[in-house]
Amino acid sequence: MEQIGSQPIKIKDQEVLSKYAHHFERIEQELAQALSSKVGAIEEMGRHSLLGQGKRLRPLLFILCCRLFDNNSEELYKLSIVFEHIHTASLLHDDVLDNAQLRRKKPSANTLWGNHAAVLEGDFLYSKAFSTAVNYAGLDFFKKLTETTTIMAEGQVLELLHERDWRLAPETYFDIIYAKTAVLISAACACGGIISGARPDEVGQLEGFGTNMGIAFQLMDDILDYTSTEKVFGKPVGKDLREGKVTLPLIYTLSTMTPSERDEITFLLNRPDRNEDVYTEIMALVRSNGALARVRNEAEAYVRKAAEQLDSFPHSKAKDNLLELNAYIVNRSF
Repeated sequence: MEQIGSQPIKIKDQEVLSKYAHHFERIEQELAQALSSKVGAIEEMGRHSLLGQGKRLRPLLFILCCRLFDNNSEELYKLSIVFEHIHTASLLHDDVLDNAQLRRKKPSANTLWGNHAAVLEGDFLYSKAFSTAVNYAGLDFFKKLTETTTIMAEGQVLELLHERDWRLAPETYFDIIYAKTAVLISAACACGGIISGARPDEVGQLEGFGTNMGIAFQLMDDILDYTSTEKVFGKPVGKDLREGKVTLPLIYTLSTMTPSERDEITFLLNRPDRNEDVYTEIMALVRSNGALARVRNEAEAYVRKAAEQLDSFPHSKAKDNLLELNAYIVNRSF
């Protein structure tokens, strides 16, 4: 049985995700159909970046939140891909900034087509998302998307400004992961309510559900960056550390050290001639000092907070599905 820190993975990924195969198939169909462009290279990059490997968590959450209100329209699948377009666009831009070489278990778009093309492909997907929203949704839905993408851009800049900031405060870290990860998951949930005619308080609860779930999701991603394998995780393990991104496991590890020990570690990380041995040593420190268990406990707390946001909704299959996916967040292996 695989482990995260000291905790065994009790729920196998496929046991959970296979229940949503019909949704994933429909989402995949819509993604493939929406890739049309007069420029062949745009379609080629889009197929490479979008199709086949993504979790599709955000479109799925949108669909399930619509189901909470008995909104079963097949047209919702066309709208659901808005969130995958935005997510993938942000990854394309992120990979350029990070000089990433691998994404979703295959070479990144910037590796194959270059940075300029990858940035423009991301811009194309953002435009596709907004075009779909205009055609299939109302003003409140569109407003939520624009607010969300603005916050995401702010998060990207904030992370960039704190690259290699080994003294990063936990509060700033949480500001970054809210903006870069949680806000889009939150928007997918809230928009499910908006498009389904939910009351403002219900939309707020879905937004809170997605925010807490999204934070838990990123906390687990940060754990997996220290504990998974490249084959399972779909990108190199230790990627964040090598790119100078300071995540919560490292923050907590550094906080347990004496000032002289922290100075020694940061000196090693800042050396221009640092080698793989430095990263191996620091990753071993993070794995051995209890930081991963501490981060996992926080992720579980956010999962509980997310579940509480659904308390007032009546029992339904959709609610059960949302709660199951929420619990899965802290038990996934990729």
